[in-house]
Amino acid sequence: MPLSPRSGRPNMRSVLLVLTLACLAAAQHQALIDYLERRLQTIEERISLWQEQTARYASELRDLKQQMVSQLEALDKEKEVLRVSLDSVGTRVDRVERELDYLETQTGAQPCVDVDDKLIEQQVSLVQEKQKSKYYQLSDCSDMISSIKAMKILKHVGGSKGVWTKDTGANSGQVYIFNGTTEDTIYEFASVQDFTRSTGLTLSKKLKLPMAFQGAGQVVYNHFAYYVSQSEDAKIVKFDLSNNTITDSAILPFEEYVPVYTLNSDTLIDLAVDEEGLWAIYATKQSDRYISLAKMDAKSLDIEQMWDTNCPRDNAEAGFVICGTLYVVYNTKQPGRSRVQCVFDVNGMISSDEAPLVYFPKRYGAHASLKYNPKEALLYAWDDGYQILYKLVMKKKLEILE
Repeated sequence: MPLSPRSGRPNMRSVLLVLTLACLAAAQHQALIDYLERRLQTIEERISLWQEQTARYASELRDLKQQMVSQLEALDKEKEVLRVSLDSVGTRVDRVERELDYLETQTGAQPCVDVDDKLIEQQVSLVQEKQKSKYYQLSDCSDMISSIKAMKILKHVGGSKGVWTKDTGANSGQVYIFNGTTEDTIYEFASVQDFTRSTGLTLSKKLKLPMAFQGAGQVVYNHFAYYVSQSEDAKIVKFDLSNNTITDSAILPFEEYVPVYTLNSDTLIDLAVDEEGLWAIYATKQSDRYISLAKMDAKSLDIEQMWDTNCPRDNAEAGFVICGTLYVVYNTKQPGRSRVQCVFDVNGMISSDEAPLVYFPKRYGAHASLKYNPKEALLYAWDDGYQILYKLVMKKKLEILE
């Protein structure tokens, strides 16, 4: 500390100066610390903001990725449906050409020259002979229902309407469930035992359909599911159960469908399988009082033959085919009771008046579907959510006529 030259004491002015400088230095140091703290706080706030923005951007990217994956899956399905549709264009064109050829043979083209009446009669007779020949070559099977031996209620699962069945063309124990009338999922069980012991549908394998089904007219035949798609043109779809793809589809050459059974208005076309193969039970506005029947090629979905039956739609609840004979089940006045009231034999061997009276045991409601299994002589019935088996007693048609 500086000393006064006279007294040897510290110089007060110098002391004050030193103290002032020390205070200024301390103030500057504190200001620097405050400034650095503010800068650090600002940086921390920016880092926190960046972290929040980064987390939000990552979440948005994940959502975008999920949306893209869903859209790509939907596009793959649409691509598959479009591919199948394009593949079947040629088949449909051929089918239309055959139908046009058939109509021409029935009506005849307008001639530009006079045609001999005898020649026209010969052509009509030739067409009728071809139809008659094809008519009798459908099958050698001659069994028909005599009575219902027993009824067994296996389970109660699903909604009031649906279909349950086995593969009617293969020696397979798998059971297939079509729950509802407008769904896109088939439930597959390994066996009837798995189905009965399953809690609901938990033990099933889910098979997703590219196109949803409509109604309760589905069948499973030789590892393929055949169903009517949920579309305006009532397209019949052939779905491969082994690789979950549509292999073919067809539109029947009819216009303005009406529900085939008045008591089950969701079903436009009821598909059936018997010893001869695949059938379509349907009705149109042109003959809306009665049910029609068509024999189909299960491989190509071509129509082989068609019949207009005398079975009325009114009060009908379900139908099935056995050995080329259509059975239509009608509701009776007694609750829970129904009977086979109309029988149409494509071979013309037996009529409704000659067929035995077949009554179904008393049940819960009305049949939503009846699917015949020719390998077991069983009817698989869906009745108000109950899955029922009917054991049939069969007889030869000639025995019934005797």
